[in-house]
Amino acid sequence: MSARNIYFISDLHLGAGYITDRRAHEARVVNFLNSIKDDAAAMLLVGDVLDYWYEYRKVVPRGYVRFFGALAMLADRGVDIYWFTGNHDVWLFDYLRDEIGITVVRRATTLTFNGREYFVSHGDDVGRQPFTSRVLYGLFHSRVAQWFYAAVHPRWTVPLATAWSKSNRTSRSAEQVELGIERSAMHLKEFAERHLTEHPATAGYIFGHLHLARQDTLASGVTVTFLGDWIDQDTYACLTPDGTITLHHFSAQK
Repeated sequence: MSARNIYFISDLHLGAGYITDRRAHEARVVNFLNSIKDDAAAMLLVGDVLDYWYEYRKVVPRGYVRFFGALAMLADRGVDIYWFTGNHDVWLFDYLRDEIGITVVRRATTLTFNGREYFVSHGDDVGRQPFTSRVLYGLFHSRVAQWFYAAVHPRWTVPLATAWSKSNRTSRSAEQVELGIERSAMHLKEFAERHLTEHPATAGYIFGHLHLARQDTLASGVTVTFLGDWIDQDTYACLTPDGTITLHHFSAQK
């Protein structure tokens, strides 16, 4: 891979019903993608890019045209695009792979950039996870469950999914959310410490899912990057050719 920057974003939740101006939200993301087109070697979308997506064999959901167009522009310029499915966009199959050339990644994995190994995960498939999250993870990834879900008309499934997403975001207090985030971040760092003992060549860990924009350093000196979100933070990480990974806030005015 050429000596250009690698970019990471997660938890855009495009199309979410709780976002007031969804068109403006999409436009911010498109502006960001346009801003990196000249120096990006790869773009990693680390899950929950779309707030809801179910891709049928012959039909795909409406919307996201400008966003998909911006991804196609990057791909046409030779930028490698990886899309890690999260718990909101788990049902992404082959449409964007075939139409744009995106590599769809369904599990946490280690990727090599500029000779260094980086462990990337949405954050819901490694470490200690709540029981309900593990049950839902298994259900959402079940081919049988997907078959039954696909048999239900979208007029029922789309409103159900969007209402569930909104309820999950608004049903807990700010204190409960913060405590849950910190607990989950601790579990992911514990996972990284264990993983590093078996894979000492790992140069960094990158997670989404928590909507936490922060970088922590393990005892070994390896950095754990939590990517934040694009609901009210607009954060992304940049990995430079020298191996430095930094967290940034995007501003369209810059």
